[in-house]
Amino acid sequence: MSFKIQPAAPARPNRCQLFGPGSRPAIFEKMAASDADVINLDLEDSVAPSDKDSARANVIAAISDVDWGNKTFSVRINGLDTPFWYRDVVDLLEQAGERLDQIMIPKVGCAGDIYAVDALVTAVEAAKGRAKRISFEVIIESAAGIAHVEEIAAASPRLQAMSLGAADFAASMGMQTTGIGGTQENYYMHRDGQKHWSDPWHWAQAAIVAACRTHGVLPVDGPFGDFSDDEGFRAQARRSATLGMVGKWAIHPKQVAIANEVFTPSAEAVAEAREILAAMEAAKAKGEGATVYKGRLVDIASIKQAEVIVRQSEMISG
Repeated sequence: MSFKIQPAAPARPNRCQLFGPGSRPAIFEKMAASDADVINLDLEDSVAPSDKDSARANVIAAISDVDWGNKTFSVRINGLDTPFWYRDVVDLLEQAGERLDQIMIPKVGCAGDIYAVDALVTAVEAAKGRAKRISFEVIIESAAGIAHVEEIAAASPRLQAMSLGAADFAASMGMQTTGIGGTQENYYMHRDGQKHWSDPWHWAQAAIVAACRTHGVLPVDGPFGDFSDDEGFRAQARRSATLGMVGKWAIHPKQVAIANEVFTPSAEAVAEAREILAAMEAAKAKGEGATVYKGRLVDIASIKQAEVIVRQSEMISG
């Protein structure tokens, strides 16, 4: 272990982030009643330029008017390359109530992007005397974003979560695909007359997880565009969970239950993790640094793996 200890990520459930356009207030109550851990009302891509002002007003009203329960409440602002983002930040912080938890910053390409938003947020908070400090989440959606992913993860103490935005990322990288997440038809290997598909997003996800875990940020998988393909969504979510991501976006309400299922440790997994911890405690009492559990070697590293599962289960149930 390095002498410099990795900080812990925020201890909050983030299994599913349910998105909805700020221009559709009719769905806000349904979103609030969902089982998603995080609600993201959107002012960016899902809102037409002519609707930006009205969508912002809808969101500001909903922050106080709708009962969001104990969910993390986040608003995705417009990109820093647009004329809309500063007004999003100023109006949200000057007009919205304290229920607002988080701002999502899209298309982040470098640490300077986070600094710009942080400076504006800090000034407005001070001017308005806001009691609750707003946190940030960011989306990696470009070649620059993934190239600078570690400096972005370390850019601000406000930063709590980071996601991969597959569609804009693919466009920035020049990838020959129109799919949003999931395996891609032409990304395969061929052997013995059979095609074997792999995951074109794997390396970017792994880079995000590493940067996030280094700097105490929650790594989250982004959208899966084909909401008619439940098994494709489930497969993508399972790959992300295996890599260390804590949750996934839902762009349709039907995806919420699948995300919660995948990112909640199963009773069997938790029971096995507890058994491993017990086996290692017994070994430690005998002065042994390792033991055998169900025919396989377990040691101190196994304790750390098991503790991750147990802590996650306890946090979600709590």
